[in-house]
Amino acid sequence: MTAAMHQLVAIIFAIGFNFRSHIGGVFINPMAIFENRLTHDVWPAMLGDLFRSRKSIMTSANTSSEQKPAPDSGAVPAAVKPCSDLRVIATIGVAHFYSHLFILLLPPLFPLIRDDLQLSYLELGLILTGFAVTSAVAQLPIGFLVDRFGARKILIIGLVVESLCFVLMGFYSEYWVLFAAYLVAGIANGVYHPADYAILSASVRPERMGRAFSLHTFSGYLGFAVAPFTIILLAENFGWQAGLAIIGGSGLLAALALIYYRDYLREERKPPANADKKADAQAAWQLLTSAPVLICFAFFAMLALLSSGINNFSVASLNLLYGIDLVVANTALTVYLSFTAAGILVGGYIADRTQRHNVVAAGCFLVTASLMFVIATVPLPSMLLITIFAIQGAMHGLIMPSRDMIVRSVTPEGSMGKVFGFVSTGLNVGSVIGPIIYAYLLDIGEPRVVFFVISGLMLVSMTTVFTSVKTQR
Repeated sequence: MTAAMHQLVAIIFAIGFNFRSHIGGVFINPMAIFENRLTHDVWPAMLGDLFRSRKSIMTSANTSSEQKPAPDSGAVPAAVKPCSDLRVIATIGVAHFYSHLFILLLPPLFPLIRDDLQLSYLELGLILTGFAVTSAVAQLPIGFLVDRFGARKILIIGLVVESLCFVLMGFYSEYWVLFAAYLVAGIANGVYHPADYAILSASVRPERMGRAFSLHTFSGYLGFAVAPFTIILLAENFGWQAGLAIIGGSGLLAALALIYYRDYLREERKPPANADKKADAQAAWQLLTSAPVLICFAFFAMLALLSSGINNFSVASLNLLYGIDLVVANTALTVYLSFTAAGILVGGYIADRTQRHNVVAAGCFLVTASLMFVIATVPLPSMLLITIFAIQGAMHGLIMPSRDMIVRSVTPEGSMGKVFGFVSTGLNVGSVIGPIIYAYLLDIGEPRVVFFVISGLMLVSMTTVFTSVKTQR
């Protein structure tokens, strides 16, 4: 965990402050060290030794400053070198990291906040509910704003506003302030998916789009991973209010990084094609209610439904169904989540090597559905159970980049914001419905059905990736 935090700090410094070192009369840009990785076509070369030879570093450093793309153009021109891709991916990855970091900051502090403010857990839970509702409601309107006014401005504003909300919660710790600030933070959090995907789609070369999407998703998982440890560490040393304010302040520094590198963040912004605003709105809604987009919405919703079952209820279900020790069950879940993160990275590489993203996703769903059926029907030894959870996690991770590539394939140019804003709302819908279904099944004593439901959702999801009609961008 500490190493991951150190890497994050290094990336933020490299992005936010274009430090230069004078060696032998030549200025060397440390960001060029990161840029060199994307000139290779395989992950080991991209993620290998960051310290290249002095000659290659100086070459990249001397050329990087001459290759800034003109702002506001829609496509990546041939003159832009591949090294700018990683600059974009890292910058957007930092923003997505903070999106997920902010989501998980408050729950680890619940016992401390409850004692300090004399609150009930119900009152604290309402704060999270408010955040989820405003975030879900905001994503689609923000998607329209992204396509109309540009993703860069919207993304920077969203990160600034959400960071300020946590700074405010750090200085004013009354319940109504926490509730209101979290509502606004939820609206700001609705910015990231529509804006991030619009920028990545317009900025990154098509042959690296799968890896771009996979690193984007991975950065969000990293934000979830470091949030509990980071906020508790700050709370123990400085108090929970100061911890919220410090992380909010670091979010403002990340926003400065986005501003600094804004010229590298391209966007597919188009003025309305029709003078009649009513006709434009009608065309937008026809797109969002078209069969391919609605199927992608259902795809996202079912992914959230089955993920909710595995992440939140698999441990309790294993314990109730087979009497599996909680340590073993939680170990299986931890392994599942770890292999999911690894699968996301590998999935990006696969997504860049094939156009048949539906086949990749469907194959993974078939494997996971079969293994989940086995878990539901057969008592398994601990090591075999953990191994099966590892395979399922890897398969789930492989799906993620293909999922995003499928959505991109059905999205016309200039509509990435609204389409991703709409389908991402499916994640919120699934996350709201899932806990109710699984909790009810456990309450009526049917833990086996929990696994059958998850397996069934995987099979249904497998059909959606084939019924989505691919359109040309």
